[in-house]
Amino acid sequence: MEKQYLTVTALTRYIKTKIEYDPHLQSVWLKGEISNFKNHSRGHMYFTLKDENARIAAVMFAGHNRNIKFKPENGMKVLVKGKISVYEASGSYQIYIQDMQPDGVGNLHLAYEQ
Repeated sequence: MEKQYLTVTALTRYIKTKIEYDPHLQSVWLKGEISNFKNHSRGHMYFTLKDENARIAAVMFAGHNRNIKFKPENGMKVLVKGKISVYEASGSYQIYIQDMQPDGVGNLHLAYEQ
């Protein structure tokens, strides 16, 4: 049997398709701490969501973040709902956040003060 080589793009698209058709990854609820927070001039938010043992890249587009009632910051613990997908340019998976809330009384108080 002759070897068939895939391009990096073809492999990445294949993996992205597998992830996007997995129903368990289309509505994911996560909790974690924000780090590397960046608020883009177009209103999109980019950050890392992490816990003690792992991290995942996160993006919240302007259309979704208009509804949040607090200002996210590095170190803030949050609860998020989103879907997992692959960002093809880097071949990395990330969560596309649709909703985000502060986690815990301390963070709710911080959100109120902001």
